[in-house]
Amino acid sequence: MITHGDIPTWVYEAARALMQSLKIVDPLTFYHCCRVGELSRKLARDMSLTEYEQKLAEFSGLFHDVGKIVVPQSIIHKPAKLDPEEYDIMKKHPEFSEEIVRSLAHSEFFSNLIPAVRHHHERVDGRGYPDGLNGDQIPLLSRVILVADTYDAMTHTRSYRKGMNVDAVYAELLRCQGTQFDPHIAKVFLEAHPKWEAELTDSETEDKILKKVV
Repeated sequence: MITHGDIPTWVYEAARALMQSLKIVDPLTFYHCCRVGELSRKLARDMSLTEYEQKLAEFSGLFHDVGKIVVPQSIIHKPAKLDPEEYDIMKKHPEFSEEIVRSLAHSEFFSNLIPAVRHHHERVDGRGYPDGLNGDQIPLLSRVILVADTYDAMTHTRSYRKGMNVDAVYAELLRCQGTQFDPHIAKVFLEAHPKWEAELTDSETEDKILKKVV
């Protein structure tokens, strides 16, 4: 894992441009990415990762779904289960996100985001995508993002289902330790998240991250 590096000032300008584009096309995904970026940063912090790793976690979470900008909105917001063809298209979004971030990979910082962005839907049991990685083959920050991403997705209402209450999502994270989620990372999240909830509301969290990057 890369534990240090420079973050050029233009990184923030590039982030603003990417995220503004996503916000225009898909506001719901935009706000989801903002929240996942913040959750990923906090999770990395409470895992005692370095400040640079925390920043990588934050920006990887911020960009993890930016590839959905090229997925048809009729698929992303379909109010029913996706058919197999639609699901195959949706499963391409980590690769699309990777391609977008890779366009800025002349910067070491953006280059360091690529593995986490590409592999954020891998599962520790090897049943994820796009590459079917398992266990420690999956980049650490991808495993961090997966927990943050899942929590946010499950607690917020989508076109095809209502959001779940926090306790139900906690139970799901606990149930899927060792299959979908890295057990250690899920454990840290479950222990730390209630404290984060006491710090800020969802809207305040969004405002905080937006002020930094948008």
